[in-house]
Amino acid sequence: MMTPNDLRYSSDHEWVRRDAEQQIRIGITDYAQDALGEVVYIELPEVGQAVVAGQAFSEIESTKSVSEIIAPVPGKVVLVNDQLVDSPELVNADPYGEGWICVLELESGSDLDGLMDAAAYIELTEA
Repeated sequence: MMTPNDLRYSSDHEWVRRDAEQQIRIGITDYAQDALGEVVYIELPEVGQAVVAGQAFSEIESTKSVSEIIAPVPGKVVLVNDQLVDSPELVNADPYGEGWICVLELESGSDLDGLMDAAAYIELTEA
């Protein structure tokens, strides 16, 4: 499993990459996409939607199951990956690249300190 060192991770298997001062890109981890199997549909959040840390803001469906995507931090959706509408398999093929789900503008005062680094996430997935 790939676990890039430049990302932060949630215990719900989402990854976070800081795009700008107050914006982050979110996707699901390689571990999560592997556990799900072939992704066939993703319910993308709405641009402008407020998300609450620890709460579901989207769903992902695979040939095995339907899973919620949990917001790792609070914020507002400012961009979604429209490519996933016609090509949800990008989540399987490139979870840390073309398979990203959305970009959030962080809620004022929010940071990424509560998320894991790569080493801690690897430890979680190997437990």
